[in-house]
Amino acid sequence: MPFLSIIIPTKNEQENLPNLLMSIRSQSFADYEVIVADANSEDKTREIATSYGATVVDGGLPGPGRNKGAAIATGHTLLFLDADVQMPNENFLKDNLEEMKSKGACVGTTYVKPLSKNPIDKAMHEVYNAFAVAAERVLPHAPGFCIFVKKHAHDEIGGFDESVVFAEDHDYVQRAEKAGYRFRVLRKRPIAVSVRRLEKDGRLGIALKYMMAELHVMAKGPYKEMPYEYNMGGEVLEKINIEDINKGEETNDTIK
Repeated sequence: MPFLSIIIPTKNEQENLPNLLMSIRSQSFADYEVIVADANSEDKTREIATSYGATVVDGGLPGPGRNKGAAIATGHTLLFLDADVQMPNENFLKDNLEEMKSKGACVGTTYVKPLSKNPIDKAMHEVYNAFAVAAERVLPHAPGFCIFVKKHAHDEIGGFDESVVFAEDHDYVQRAEKAGYRFRVLRKRPIAVSVRRLEKDGRLGIALKYMMAELHVMAKGPYKEMPYEYNMGGEVLEKINIEDINKGEETNDTIK
């Protein structure tokens, strides 16, 4: 059995998925399996996943898709990713797993950096990183596009709450923390994430949505109905070379 099960919910991700799968294949840590939980893609997503050796199962929205992938996972630890992220360093898996172990964490996420050259995008992600660290031990936050969790912890809390349709990722890690599973933000190796939703909805629009979501969760609890229109996957608004994003950085740098 592999140590790590990487689970990726998808829908029409034929343009993005190969970049992620290639970045996984380039990792120095190789004791993993890849599971793609696909929500009835109409493009070549499933064929691409299979060609890279991934196991494909029927998925759905991100939360249910992650649960369906986890249900067949055999690894000791799970890693939930979205199809539009990339591992920008070959030691991403090795170093983050080691940091989880050194910190005694059962649940974790990483710093994030945008697949964008736009200074505004970089600044927004740095603000998010600072917020995630500040809230780490008080009210954990973790984007669904990058969550490490030990399999027994996932099973114990019942996975993602499928009745929560927005911010289900934050709900997931907060329930894990409440159940006694230590959460930490991993500092060593960031995940590189697409800015396609920022491009589509606008930087200000996204910022306001997340601010309102925080207030809603604090006042009324998790969202049981989608507060705005949501289309899963299927968009590529700009092609960014990961080498361009890493240009000027040493391979052992961390985000400051």
